[in-house]
Amino acid sequence: MQQNKLFIGNLPFSSDESDLQQAFEQFGEIDEIRVITDRETGRSRGFAFITFAESDDAQSALAMDGEELNGRPLRVNFATERNGGNAAGKGKASGKPRNQNLTRNTV
Repeated sequence: MQQNKLFIGNLPFSSDESDLQQAFEQFGEIDEIRVITDRETGRSRGFAFITFAESDDAQSALAMDGEELNGRPLRVNFATERNGGNAAGKGKASGKPRNQNLTRNTV
């Protein structure tokens, strides 16, 4: 687990990287801010990841858990690695493939 990367949840959909930069830069040098967006609409999915240069700074930034940003209380935790498949298709499907174009014959 990366101890310098934080998960930021319950973000207002209107929040962007600059909002997060302003809210979290007080804790130390930020290497990366990534607001996760929907691939089709480009709209924020309501969460982000912030990577700090130092793990002590990330630890300090946990103090933002429960603090409000644009009217919503943030959820701030250390980010954890995902296991298994994801929407990008790295997981394996189980069962037989389904033919979605079948029609039912009625008598």
